[in-house]
Amino acid sequence: MTAQLQTALAILRRKQVEARTGLSRSSIYALMAKNLFPKPVKLTAKAVGWKSDSIDSWIESREVS
Repeated sequence: MTAQLQTALAILRRKQVEARTGLSRSSIYALMAKNLFPKPVKLTAKAVGWKSDSIDSWIESREVS
């Protein structure tokens, strides 16, 4: 259960999201603009990250389609 909790609470930075999804930076932001990709959470004034569980869910939804 601890591993599941860590995965649910993990924050991915953009490079990690790119590696996991295979998308480029511009593709990620283009999909976000169309509400087709999870929105990031603000970490600091200049940094954002994505919840790993939302990225994993997005990947799974793409595999089904």
